[in-house]
Amino acid sequence: MRFVPAHLDIAATAIRAVLPLEYPADAILRRFFRENPTLGSNDRAFVAEAVFGILRHRFFLEQIVNLATPRSLLLAYLIKFQGINLRELTACISRTEEKWLAEIKAITLESQSLAIQAEFPEWLMEKLTHFMPDTDILDLGHSLQQPAPLDLRVNTLLTKRNEVLEALTQEGIQAQITPYSPSGIRIVGRPAINRHPLFQSGKIEVQDEGSQLLGYLLAPKRGEMVVDFCAGSGGKALLLGMLMNSKGRVYAFDVSEKRLHNLKPRLKRSTLSNLHPQLISHENDIKVKRLAGKIDRVLVDAPCSGLGTLRRNPDLKWRQSPKSIEEIKKKQMAILAAAGNLLKPGGRLVYATCSFLPEENQEIIESFLIQYPKFTLLNCTDLLSQQNIPLDTGELLQLSPALHHTDGFFAAAMTFT
Repeated sequence: MRFVPAHLDIAATAIRAVLPLEYPADAILRRFFRENPTLGSNDRAFVAEAVFGILRHRFFLEQIVNLATPRSLLLAYLIKFQGINLRELTACISRTEEKWLAEIKAITLESQSLAIQAEFPEWLMEKLTHFMPDTDILDLGHSLQQPAPLDLRVNTLLTKRNEVLEALTQEGIQAQITPYSPSGIRIVGRPAINRHPLFQSGKIEVQDEGSQLLGYLLAPKRGEMVVDFCAGSGGKALLLGMLMNSKGRVYAFDVSEKRLHNLKPRLKRSTLSNLHPQLISHENDIKVKRLAGKIDRVLVDAPCSGLGTLRRNPDLKWRQSPKSIEEIKKKQMAILAAAGNLLKPGGRLVYATCSFLPEENQEIIESFLIQYPKFTLLNCTDLLSQQNIPLDTGELLQLSPALHHTDGFFAAAMTFT
């Protein structure tokens, strides 16, 4: 992080705009940058890193400052997590600020409670302690405090992974293949990939490796009828279409017109001809019901707490609650039931979330299998092995940023008889 004194005021203003967290932090920050168009790229980079850094370490920072204001949190963050020297700040801080900043330099993270070290709110700690030992909670917490890497998916209809890797390397971009996804590349740093010719020509897409693995778990074949039930802006639907070599049909269902609108340029770049975005009003929309019993494979990347994405969205810790998770669970069951109704005998259903809470994952699957006994659980490790992906997390897929360096995805695969 490159610091100049002028950054202090503008970053504190951005933090003040974000911290009520009435809306997603990234959306508030985008609006802030639109309202401050004179900020240069270095200014925006500093502000974004400071805002998300403070959100990642907010519990600890609030513990060590006397009064949690945007400015005090920012100064404490710079000293404790960015290695900024007090001498660099002397010209733009008061004597009082200089004194307490000198005092907090001696405070260690290890002297704090487990909740503060892990950066989890008490309600989440209470849930985690029911199924994780303290050491695992701490490992998970530490991993979620790190910024997520930039993962790409190569569109193998248009190019080969090694060709993309070679092109990026020649340009001085540090890149390597992902350890699990056969089409993934992991980038070091934050190059402007959306302006890169490989991106603009549809040869690469930005997609977390964990998200990519869901497509390989579903493993659609050429000529099949496939549904991405909660498609969003279509990252997984594009992968499914690619795996099918653009043969057959992929329906990309979503209730958000805006998200599906964002799929349009991605679909155009991809050159896929088998992907069909469909706006639905709810899981029992007539567009869904008319496909009952006709579909070979269904992917349900269900609405969830998103806690597995805290590396990217640290504000979710404050925007979710036990009450909101209870409401999400009802929606998850309703969507899974509607999605299961689409399958023909022998079809495959993959249920996934980006959460690590059993109540959104294993408990949903257990309840579903009791209510719908014609569905049988498949072994995710075996399914991935069939795709030459050596990843063993047991019968169910549970990815962890601490172990796998992906978002915290869960998945269960089932077949309908």
